[in-house]
Amino acid sequence: MRFDYFNPQLLAGKTALVTGGATGIGNAMARGLGAVGAKVVIASRNTERLQSAVDALRADRIDASWMKLDVRDAGEVDQTVASLIAEHGGLDILVNNAGGTFPKKAEELTPNGFRAIVDVNLRGTFHCCSAGGRAMIAAGHGGKIINIVTSTTDRASGGIVHTGASRAAVSHLTRTLALEWAQFNIQVNAIGPQFLTDGARDMNSKAVDDAIVSATPAGRWARPDEIAAIAVVFASPISDYITGVSLPLDGGNWIGPGINFRGTDVLPE
Repeated sequence: MRFDYFNPQLLAGKTALVTGGATGIGNAMARGLGAVGAKVVIASRNTERLQSAVDALRADRIDASWMKLDVRDAGEVDQTVASLIAEHGGLDILVNNAGGTFPKKAEELTPNGFRAIVDVNLRGTFHCCSAGGRAMIAAGHGGKIINIVTSTTDRASGGIVHTGASRAAVSHLTRTLALEWAQFNIQVNAIGPQFLTDGARDMNSKAVDDAIVSATPAGRWARPDEIAAIAVVFASPISDYITGVSLPLDGGNWIGPGINFRGTDVLPE
């Protein structure tokens, strides 16, 4: 695992909240942070998955617990952050991983479908940044906020107009919060993985999967431990002089021709 390269006590004494931390890359990041000493709290809407994930983390000697959370509900986010601070003494690291997507041709995307993705990806991230940032400012000890975007927020990417729009907005949110909160020693950065998880692969066609790999200079999809390692860097003192960055984690796809598909179909050359 790539986070094995770090000092195992790198984040000792720090408390991290990872939304969407029960599965996928959220769980990988939680595991990475916990492997280097952080106390990890994972949150999502599915309590069964949360408990299973915490059991697995604890089996690997990671200090982990869970809280039920719907990031779309600002009041619930505020309450969850307050409860976390009361229980653990503070919030040092916030990873805004909760999000969603589905492939859809632009003309077939309904208003409800667009709103559903914006609600969780953009509004949910803002709610957590707001609650977490206010808590960090009040504590006066600084902090680290890590948002999840995509590596294509500055260019078109077919088939995910709803996701691309919401993630591009989160990139702007990241830069603006970094600017405003630098005075409080809060670093705000984003990680932009191109399609990474098995779930993302499964929802697309084989043709789209092949197109993604062929358009990626590295010639493969990323591995979860690779995003975990970058999360450790952004959560640690290593990145104290880095803020406002949206880092592509996509094997160089962002410098290539792009991924031209619509829904589950590849666009013709």
